[in-house]
Amino acid sequence: MAETERPNILIMMNDQEWGGVVAPDHPCQTPNADRLAAEGLRFSQAYTTTAHCCPSRATFMTGLYPSLHGIYNNVLNQAALHESLYPDVTTFSEVLRDEGYELGFAGKWHVSATEGPADRGWKEYHTSAVKGEMHGLRWERFREMAKEPESDAPRENGELLRPGWGRFRLYGTREPDPEHDPFHPHDLEAVNAGIRALDDLVATGKPWCLFVGPVGPHDPYVIPEKYATMYDPADVELPPSFYDNLLDKPRVYQRQRRFWDQMSEQEYREAIAHYWGFCTMQDDLLGMVMDALDASGQADNTLMIFLSDHGDYAGAHGLFMKGVAAFDECYHVPCVARWPRGIAEPGRTVDEFVTQADFAPTFAELAGGALPRSTGGSLVPFFRGQTPAEWPDAVYSQFNGVELYYSQRYVRTKEWKYVYNGFDFDELYNLREDPHCIRNLAEDPRYRPVIEEMCARMWRFGYEQNDIFCNPYPTVSLAPYGPMVGLRDV
Repeated sequence: MAETERPNILIMMNDQEWGGVVAPDHPCQTPNADRLAAEGLRFSQAYTTTAHCCPSRATFMTGLYPSLHGIYNNVLNQAALHESLYPDVTTFSEVLRDEGYELGFAGKWHVSATEGPADRGWKEYHTSAVKGEMHGLRWERFREMAKEPESDAPRENGELLRPGWGRFRLYGTREPDPEHDPFHPHDLEAVNAGIRALDDLVATGKPWCLFVGPVGPHDPYVIPEKYATMYDPADVELPPSFYDNLLDKPRVYQRQRRFWDQMSEQEYREAIAHYWGFCTMQDDLLGMVMDALDASGQADNTLMIFLSDHGDYAGAHGLFMKGVAAFDECYHVPCVARWPRGIAEPGRTVDEFVTQADFAPTFAELAGGALPRSTGGSLVPFFRGQTPAEWPDAVYSQFNGVELYYSQRYVRTKEWKYVYNGFDFDELYNLREDPHCIRNLAEDPRYRPVIEEMCARMWRFGYEQNDIFCNPYPTVSLAPYGPMVGLRDV
């Protein structure tokens, strides 16, 4: 691509925002995401590959699924399966650097415990979740806490009891902070650093790439009063799946729901209202970055993308946060993009499946380079109003657990969602008839042909990605149809 055609690239990726909150008919207010979409594109079917920060961010940076980049769970604690990307893995930032781009990074990294953004070509302005910040194992903290008797005070709204762990507050109002209000300080620091980086990048006169990564709306939803009171819980409708008792789903799903069932329906509404407030706060931060870009005079030739690393159950099926339950609320992410000089027919919505693996090859192509390999494909044709030939008609997950290890893979088409749970029984949902995944059809013999076809898709994709979950030993070969159903013609 000629120098005059190469766009600048501005990425704003927050943490744990469900894609549904930016849908046009959702009650959560996201005017800046709406403006970005109106002036560009809305990708309505964007999905993460793993509902966990580190593997999803590693996929975004590399264009590869976990089996090829090496990151499966949290790299910053002692339960990490791997702490580093595989040695032969290239990130898109390295391609852009080699093609003459200037790069600035401000915000959450969480890709590797042994490298930071600077090791992959970025100039760091503000970085969190990087090497040296080990967390998750807190023996000394628990030892000190154990010396004092646990409180027997009644549970407050938004507070959950956990004997021997300490109480957990899911939502609440943050104490006033004149230096940072009305924002969360960590988010504001990342955005302000990103705006400083933008000024520096523009001044170079070269094409540039900027990553801005706030940490919200990650739990807990303890936010400044402006946003904590923005939505009236009385107006919050509980999700359509809220009354799902999960009895036809894996037991670990039920066990998680049992924890949240301490809360009343009123508390669920309050928690969801706080989550929406947190998402609107993220949208206001997005507006700050958009305003800074517009003021720079370089918006016309800048591809600006807003997305999240993964979603949040946000009360769906009675759950919050993210984890092993493979529901769309955790896998569906927001994705809107603007590039005035490069997006044809702005205001369009793209309904094809898009995953975190598609962005790295997109950025590399726009810079005039290429990744050595990638699982995903370039989104550039979509910018031009075209659908790429043979674009995937399904999305796939690779989930090997969090700090409690699981093996789970799903295959999702527009009609069906099949979840292979190596730790329990499987799931099958007819998404056209049951979009909220309330009725599990996996044990119904009438759907065995569907499960066989979905297993065939799963194994073909696993073969292409050199996935690690294919083992014929009888105690672990638990999928109802083995890999031969998918590899007959490969």
